[in-house]
Amino acid sequence: MSVKEETDMSFLEHLEEFRWRIIKSVIAIFILAIGMWFVKEWVIQNIFLSMTKPDFISFKLMCDYFNVCANEIPVKFQSAKVSTQFSYALMISFVGGFILAFPYIFYQFWAFVKPGLKSNEKKASKGIIFFVSVLFLLGVCFGYLVVAPLCIHFFGDFSLAAEFENIWRIDSFMSLIISSVIFTGLLFLFPVIIYILSKIGVVSAAFLRKYRRHAIVSVLILAAFITPPDFISQVIVAIPILILYEISIAVSVRIEKNRAKQEMT
Repeated sequence: MSVKEETDMSFLEHLEEFRWRIIKSVIAIFILAIGMWFVKEWVIQNIFLSMTKPDFISFKLMCDYFNVCANEIPVKFQSAKVSTQFSYALMISFVGGFILAFPYIFYQFWAFVKPGLKSNEKKASKGIIFFVSVLFLLGVCFGYLVVAPLCIHFFGDFSLAAEFENIWRIDSFMSLIISSVIFTGLLFLFPVIIYILSKIGVVSAAFLRKYRRHAIVSVLILAAFITPPDFISQVIVAIPILILYEISIAVSVRIEKNRAKQEMT
């Protein structure tokens, strides 16, 4: 399709193209979800339940390098509803399908948006699919290796009295891990959001620097919200978020410099 044809498309034609891109994304998720379904038992044992074991990769690294060793979490699991296990088997499959298909999903979104950009904007956004995909997957890894294990270990070890036994519902356990992973994956896209807002002139580097202190406080509050209530866990989560904020400032500075050069020519 030529540029002229792309710009001459009617609203309904744009809507139809958007619909087909959504359908393609859903198909990709569905195909990968089917693959995940056939390995769901392995996923449960090695990705989810492994967080309750002291040999989980994050716990082993903490023990080897920081001498902070974890014990096996004394927790049992129960399925409180008839359909819980089947429902979460489906959820695991589709969440896994979404994570694996994310680069393709973003490609479909970007392919829909890109024709409406100017040539200099297209040039400036070269490689965005790669960077967005990497940031999202890094966020997913951070959520899985840091945020979720800290939460699971803290709540698994916590007890009001020796007579109380931790018996977790499967949906509660699975939801905590899945939400942590997806939330941090999306949170790591913050520099991309700043990039877009800087391109359209909504935010600037000066604005981000001015409210840096407010951002630090907000990040600490956010870290306290998504992690157990202990200082070390909050710092571990807050540091990469603050690094992302500083990266966002650098991104905004670069955009402003490029804009200034274009205005001078």
